[in-house]
Amino acid sequence: MSAAAGVSAASFTAHRRSLFGLAYRMLGSAAEAEDVVQEAYLRAQAAREAPESPGAYLATIVTRLCLDVMKSARARREAYVGPWLPEPVPTGELLGGDGDAAEPLDARGVAESPAARMDRVESISMAFLVVLESLSPLERAALILRDVFDWEFDAVAAALGRSPAACRQLVHRAREHVAARQPRFRATEAERTRLFGAFLEAAARGDAGALAAMLAEGASATPDSGGKASSARRTLRGKGPIARYFIGLWQKAARAGALASARIGSVNGGPALLIYEGARLTTVMGLDLSPAGIDTVWIVRNPDKLARLESRLGSSRPLHGLPSARA
Repeated sequence: MSAAAGVSAASFTAHRRSLFGLAYRMLGSAAEAEDVVQEAYLRAQAAREAPESPGAYLATIVTRLCLDVMKSARARREAYVGPWLPEPVPTGELLGGDGDAAEPLDARGVAESPAARMDRVESISMAFLVVLESLSPLERAALILRDVFDWEFDAVAAALGRSPAACRQLVHRAREHVAARQPRFRATEAERTRLFGAFLEAAARGDAGALAAMLAEGASATPDSGGKASSARRTLRGKGPIARYFIGLWQKAARAGALASARIGSVNGGPALLIYEGARLTTVMGLDLSPAGIDTVWIVRNPDKLARLESRLGSSRPLHGLPSARA
């Protein structure tokens, strides 16, 4: 330890994006993640001595704060109206721009390979975050620290207050659970963007057959409104129900004259459809693909989860004309 007290503002700033990424993966909420990161900074500043590894020190504080938050978050989600999805976040806020990877939290300065960056992209996908929700808080923390941030088990153990052997078991169980539930197929951005266009055109035409043909057997669509926007309040399963839901959504919007524009933005590591009513972001929709077609559709309409995303994305991205629905 050095003689200087606490963690400097410069050191905190250098690690802030990674700390936010850690907290967001732990909590699935950008607003809660920001609160945790700020609280971690205040605690780190108050430390009597400067840590040898500020990134690891800050990450340990963030991890423990997240574990505390998760205790109350689970109770809130049990009372949530309808399906719950993580809060969508701009990709750049977690990963940076091209070649602008966040610094490693253990401050080793190890260069990141393209494969490792792809793994980090997958670790912020909606599919992965939804699977994380089914883990215990300790399993989730151990898996994120070990597999996303590449911490050694001794460091994971120190952060969680468990033995290295116990942390190995936590990670082992978490990996098995994720492997059983997370799709292994990785579609390209171009493939997903192309499907967005075809999906919208078919919904606008009211062509249930064309929509169904794009969907894989056993496909599901999960809408999250929290009871604060018009939406289905259960996960839809099967080609027919999903096709009818989106055709109805577009026809209802056309009759109301409210669906003004849409754009494609990079959200949670991939392209997402952003739908606006006037200047207000009302819907974010993403697709997960399998070799058989669209496997999962996620739709966030809860305005509480969209306000922050709208402010981060701004209005500089090119607008795309939205197909006119045919009632």
